[in-house]
Amino acid sequence: ADGYYTYGMSECVYSTSDYSDMVYLQSYSFNKVVDLQFNSSVGKFVGYTEEGVKFAENWNKDQTFIQQKKAAVDRFCRHNAQILDSAVRDKS
Repeated sequence: ADGYYTYGMSECVYSTSDYSDMVYLQSYSFNKVVDLQFNSSVGKFVGYTEEGVKFAENWNKDQTFIQQKKAAVDRFCRHNAQILDSAVRDKS
């Protein structure tokens, strides 16, 4: 099938039970190639393709948008990890 394939993915990565090392990652891909990614420990978008670099430069200029992405560690990651982890731990 001819066409284009684009998608975004959000991930929360951590290895400690207190979530102190938690990192929020949000990636944007086009035709299976990652164009750019937000990494909460870096605190900005990083472009991996020519197009991704352009997006990253523009999005990094918007400090309100960047602050929202940084806050996703607490709002999205820790919140859901606490719910999911407790559900798993309570089953043992």
